[in-house]
Amino acid sequence: MAFLGIEQSLTGRRWIGPEAPVERLAEGLAQQTGLPLSVTRILAERGVEAADAESFLTPKLRDLLPDPLKLRDMETAAERLVDATVKGQRIAIFADYDVDGGSSAALLLDWLRGQGRDATLYIPDRIDEGYGPNVPAMSSLAADHDLIICVDCGTLSHDALAAAAAADVIVLDHHLGAETLPPALAVVNPNRTDESGDLGYLCAAGVVFLTLVQAGRVLRKLEKPEPDLMALLDLVALATIADVAPLVGVNRAFVRQGLTVMARRQRPGLVALSDVARLDGPPSAFHLGFLLGPRINAGGRVGRADLGALCLAARDPREALRLAEQLDELNRERRAIESAVREEALAQVDARGDTLLSWAAGQGWHPGVVGIVAARIKEATDRPSVVIGVEAGIGKGSARSVPGVDLGRAIQRLAREDLLIKGGGHEMAAGLTVAEEMIQPAMERLAELISRDLENRTGTNELRVSGLLESSGATPQLYRQLEDAGPFGQAAPAPRFVFADQLIDSVSTMGDNHLRLSFRSAGSPALEAVAWGAMSGPLGPALMGAKGRRFHLAGKLDLSTWGGRERLRLRLDDAASA
Repeated sequence: MAFLGIEQSLTGRRWIGPEAPVERLAEGLAQQTGLPLSVTRILAERGVEAADAESFLTPKLRDLLPDPLKLRDMETAAERLVDATVKGQRIAIFADYDVDGGSSAALLLDWLRGQGRDATLYIPDRIDEGYGPNVPAMSSLAADHDLIICVDCGTLSHDALAAAAAADVIVLDHHLGAETLPPALAVVNPNRTDESGDLGYLCAAGVVFLTLVQAGRVLRKLEKPEPDLMALLDLVALATIADVAPLVGVNRAFVRQGLTVMARRQRPGLVALSDVARLDGPPSAFHLGFLLGPRINAGGRVGRADLGALCLAARDPREALRLAEQLDELNRERRAIESAVREEALAQVDARGDTLLSWAAGQGWHPGVVGIVAARIKEATDRPSVVIGVEAGIGKGSARSVPGVDLGRAIQRLAREDLLIKGGGHEMAAGLTVAEEMIQPAMERLAELISRDLENRTGTNELRVSGLLESSGATPQLYRQLEDAGPFGQAAPAPRFVFADQLIDSVSTMGDNHLRLSFRSAGSPALEAVAWGAMSGPLGPALMGAKGRRFHLAGKLDLSTWGGRERLRLRLDDAASA
């Protein structure tokens, strides 16, 4: 039965409330713990029992941190890193150009500086070099360094790592591996084919952090001072959220404690990025994913690939601010480029009318925005999406998946079948390079490969809600109690509440693409709601004439601070006529 009888909302979705067994468990937890029902519903959905509620609400890194030696090659990697550090050898860090790669590089740079060492940072140009290690770069780095550490890349780079034979190479990665490993001293990757997969949810920065934990053990045996690893958790939290890693296991502690570290405003790069993004108040997972992450990514997308990592690793506040301002400007440029490509890509998708895979390809589409556009199309169509920019007969694309469809593995298979020049990634995101004439057959084959996964998906046109909430109950105190059950993100969705039968007081647009409205119920003060990106979908236009009418509103609570004052509002996801 649909929640509140909503079979088709303004976005065409059926609203589904908590299942009866979950509701009964939540009510029992509320009685046993004294927590609000809105909080215990989250615990019930996560399978948390009353005896474990306190430890779940206050996740501790010491309780959740896995033994780094569970990962293959970890001992070798950590010992070689410490050996190079102690001996003062020349170290190079080769990183991917996204937030995870930049954060991973900054982690290592920060750790090495704590040991009185510097390292060469190399991040490939997205357009000229593409993703991951390449033969010229690795050969050049090997000629001048004793140790090369590849972070967030390298697991599939057999030829490039072979070209670095003059140096030792360590790979710290999380992307899906192939049957054979590249020629490296150590490949630490929870998604190697010979790993259990128990830690496959880690992003690259999480793998780097575990490596530094093990390196600390080695330093302790040598009676050398150990850096403060807890101070590095802000970078791990940032990468975990921005890379859309599942918020399960130790990732929960990484993000929760990393946000606490970030709130101290001790890392100049993150302070500067927060300031240019006009983040006023304590950071949240939402801020990492939607305010800071896009700015860090902007350098790799439309500017200099190393700007994000350099900003995160900066120690001088003035230098950090200079880099943050560059990234902010590049992010504005990226948004303009993205908007144009998105419009063309959506037109192709609509014209093609595919039911399994949404894909589009265009001449001259900037390779720095195809990933973002693929994500937007995935959100609009609720299907796996691929967007490809073509230049000189070669297409470079990005893919984004939906829960239940392992797109990275399917794209790896396309590469093995020679339909792609190369391709790889993980379950929810992947990259590919393809000859222009092979785009059509490759996409047809990809749709075929994912068809079974798609057939097994359920609830694709449903909106899950956590229950009703009265306007009077939407308080900063409730928000903080809900945040204790977080962090929220991939595999741990934030609670979505329905405010029933609300009178719309005002409606207006924000910028080009967002919607703002105020609403209230009888006897309660008005609340503000913001629907991000609503004007490019059905929700915004449908609500533009809503003033004076009554609607059921579904969304997530958000607490912002402005001028020292707290303001609670609703991040609106959907609406239905009351």
